[in-house]
Amino acid sequence: MNTNIPLASVIVVNWNGREFISECIDSLLSQSWTSLEIIVVDNGSTDGSDVELVNRYGSRIRLIKKDFNTGFAAGNNTGIREAKGEFIFLLNSDAVAGKDWIKNIVEAGERNPQSGMFASKILQYDNREIIDNTGHLIYRDGLNRGRGRLEKDSGQFEKEGEIFFPSGCAACYRKKMLNETGLFDEDFFAYGDDTDIGLKCRVAGWGCTYVPAAIAYHRYSGSTSAYSKLKAFHVERNRAWISVKYFPPLALAVSPFYTLLRFSLQAYGALSGKGAAGKFRAEYSAFDLIIILLKAYASAIKGLPNMLAKRKKIKNISKVSSKKFNRWLKEFGISAREIALKD
Repeated sequence: MNTNIPLASVIVVNWNGREFISECIDSLLSQSWTSLEIIVVDNGSTDGSDVELVNRYGSRIRLIKKDFNTGFAAGNNTGIREAKGEFIFLLNSDAVAGKDWIKNIVEAGERNPQSGMFASKILQYDNREIIDNTGHLIYRDGLNRGRGRLEKDSGQFEKEGEIFFPSGCAACYRKKMLNETGLFDEDFFAYGDDTDIGLKCRVAGWGCTYVPAAIAYHRYSGSTSAYSKLKAFHVERNRAWISVKYFPPLALAVSPFYTLLRFSLQAYGALSGKGAAGKFRAEYSAFDLIIILLKAYASAIKGLPNMLAKRKKIKNISKVSSKKFNRWLKEFGISAREIALKD
């Protein structure tokens, strides 16, 4: 290993990913950037994928085995705490990295010292002309959506530059930044955790750079159903917690009105078969959806004192004004129609 170049630590959280984990790891072992370590955190898999990883890769990876599924956030935190690299890469087990993925991001990191986060161009695995996302945008109630999601990749996102925060599917974070700001919020378990850490690092004064030459290919919700009850619960609960933790007072006060607007459009989507609500409605009943929302908000309210305490801690590290945060909501914002009615 050449110690004159920065070490990259790549963390892959695996949970019953036997169908695709090997291709993920193979793509990392084929990277043009050779100064790297690969850490796989197995979250209590029961499909034999942990055994297969040991048999296939041996000492070429470091496998950390958990007794049960601790969630995406806690799984990544386990890997980050063990990582020795200057740059911490996260790659979903249902994704594969282009050969120069690490190289292009590390080089972008050297060009952009003010950035602590780096977003990849993530394309769909099965149709590589279609964008999964090119970093995340945010709605005014805390929900997020990938920039360019499901658009044809026709060169519209080829410029390196600022984006709000990266998708945790294929992201990079400076270890120095994480040492300052802290790691993922494990209360989130899964979904929205990349939004949470992205906002925390932004308010702490770090930037995020989108690197179009850093390409990964993703099987959307390959490890879980794209429209499962579990996902719907965590997405709705966690977006409420995000708004409580980070939104300035006025933005927080008006966020319920944006939620009602989103719900009205999602109700239309459920009836017309459009957007995520339409896809969910094709598999589950309206009663199922109502029950999930009630459970999500009950859990959100139960966790409210904890989130308010975390809001105070975040305020202590914040280097941005409410005015600047509100500018971000506009600059990196997304409309209710797009978030409710697009797939």
